[in-house]
Amino acid sequence: MTSIRIMTYNIRQGLGRDGRVAPERALAVIGDGAPDIVALQEVTPGGCPGQLALLAEQLGMRSYGDPVFGGTAFLSDYPLAGLQSFDLDGGWCLRADADIGGKRLHLFNLHLTGDGHHRHHQITKLLGPDLLGSSSLVCPCLILGDFGDFGWSPGNIDLALQLRKIRRPLWRGTFPACLPLADRDRAYVQGDLRVLSGTILRSPEARNASSHLPLILTVQLCDPRSYLRLEKLKARRMEIAPG
Repeated sequence: MTSIRIMTYNIRQGLGRDGRVAPERALAVIGDGAPDIVALQEVTPGGCPGQLALLAEQLGMRSYGDPVFGGTAFLSDYPLAGLQSFDLDGGWCLRADADIGGKRLHLFNLHLTGDGHHRHHQITKLLGPDLLGSSSLVCPCLILGDFGDFGWSPGNIDLALQLRKIRRPLWRGTFPACLPLADRDRAYVQGDLRVLSGTILRSPEARNASSHLPLILTVQLCDPRSYLRLEKLKARRMEIAPG
């Protein structure tokens, strides 16, 4: 079994509670959480040009994704492949495959909006054949990010029916950071993935660095041989070869 720490964090372009853009504060929060992979939202040049490169360099991690497209990106100690960006009708999704000690994990980094009409279409696309409904997803999936809602919003029933929501601490709020009442930053699982723990960083630094608090998950990957989808076996165990 292999265990890794994965963080989801909307850094709001490095904009802190004091209205000042200071990405070094988000850098300190990420460093304090010590994740192996970070799913970032709202990393855009509008806040601080070169912000993603700065975070990657200072943390000693590799960066993945184009933050201009939806502001979503990954930082990772593990190699990521198969990056794809999706426009979800005003929301955004960045997909990547993580190879971790010979095991593969499909990652979906989301930034959705709370508008009811658009949100319904966003989640429909997310669960559709191009993303989570794709037959190419033969390994476990971790879907995490800023879901942009403030309660039981449109589309959440579909998420609950098709995905498994990760259990969180009793006090689950991540937004706003000064008084976290909304469960906006969260994660879901599809497939055989074990979640060992979920933690929300509530340090003074985290409360000041962004309007969102980061969520850190410790997940455990199983033997990749158990991921294979076998075709329906024929009734006979053996067949006679011609000749």
